[in-house]
Amino acid sequence: MTDRAKEDKDQDLEQTETVENPVNEGDENKAGSTGVSDEIEDTELSESDKLAKENQELKDKYVRLYSEFENFRRRTAKERLELVSTASKDLVQEVLPILDDFERSFKAENTSEREEEQKQAGSKLIYNKLLRVLTAKGLQPMEDLVGKDFDAEYHEAITQIPAPSEELKGKIVDVVEKGYTMAGKVVRFAKVVIGN
Repeated sequence: MTDRAKEDKDQDLEQTETVENPVNEGDENKAGSTGVSDEIEDTELSESDKLAKENQELKDKYVRLYSEFENFRRRTAKERLELVSTASKDLVQEVLPILDDFERSFKAENTSEREEEQKQAGSKLIYNKLLRVLTAKGLQPMEDLVGKDFDAEYHEAITQIPAPSEELKGKIVDVVEKGYTMAGKVVRFAKVVIGN
């Protein structure tokens, strides 16, 4: 073979290798890109799953926090209403003995003379006015306790006496000092005598 033929053969081999290599390289690139894209898709899915899971956790935390805040808001609103309704409780407790004194004076003033009636009318006027003011503030007297069952949440037993009848055993026989409630809560327990 001549040098020329040898050169031609070498060129043909180079061209063949060049043609085969790009095909082979392309095939490798295609195969490699498919594997890489699968890995990218897997990581994107796992990233997407992670984000969805984190999003759900944040939503759960938000719902819990919101419900806790709502409970707190309701509780403080209720406490505020109770505070407002019983704000004058201390004042009422200080005024109650005055009401008791008025009631005692009415019992002591049971005379039939004209002057005594006028004094009693004046005292009753003051008493009624004071009672009206306190009632407007939410004070409620415990009425008609004689003959009712003793309840430690509302009554304070001072003593026990033999019951005048069988039906009054374990029940209130006499009220020594009236009890009062304010907004459903006891301001002063009724001091009572129980039949035994």
